[in-house]
Amino acid sequence: MSFSYRVGWTVFRLIYSTYFRWKIVGRENVPLTGPVILAGNHASFIDPPLIGCALSRDINYLGRESLFRYPVVGWVLRSWNSVPVDRDGGGARGLKVILDRLLKGGAIILFPEGTRTKDGRLQPARSGVGLTVIKSEAVVIPVRVFGTFEAWGRHMTLPRPKRIGVVYGAPMDFSALRLEAKACGKDRLKAIYQEVADRIMAEIAKLEMKW
Repeated sequence: MSFSYRVGWTVFRLIYSTYFRWKIVGRENVPLTGPVILAGNHASFIDPPLIGCALSRDINYLGRESLFRYPVVGWVLRSWNSVPVDRDGGGARGLKVILDRLLKGGAIILFPEGTRTKDGRLQPARSGVGLTVIKSEAVVIPVRVFGTFEAWGRHMTLPRPKRIGVVYGAPMDFSALRLEAKACGKDRLKAIYQEVADRIMAEIAKLEMKW
């Protein structure tokens, strides 16, 4: 971890453990080295650092490209391993950077739903996460956050001291679909991307938190 990342990591852990009284389950499922995709549900702005700072390895994050244009904010985001993406969270350049980070053995957080939930419920998965999974050789870990919608959902101005938690599931195996994707046609390839995304969301839905 860089010095800036370590400072942010420490501050967020302090906030989550005191103000939000967080609980962490299953972090032993996340490899300490090598490429990893942490695929989680998205309910709040506090989800990315929650998923990342519960782990002892540094994580790559996605950040809106426009934020990188501000000198101080841009510097902080880059020092925290953030990847600039367009407004929709994708784009060819963003995908290339994500795959490069994974190729170099990094870990990255992706949200299959694409955006924060409006009502606290899980949303359908978009195919973009499936494309990233298929084009990489990364380990895929389903992740589910709990309580973050109640703590700071998109309908709230300020965060509330609600209890939050994060559960890391067992690694998922996509070797068969990765192999098929190397030789199939375009229509089947698109279907594979969506199938991967749907399987990930199904695993996320199975994860439970016992307070």
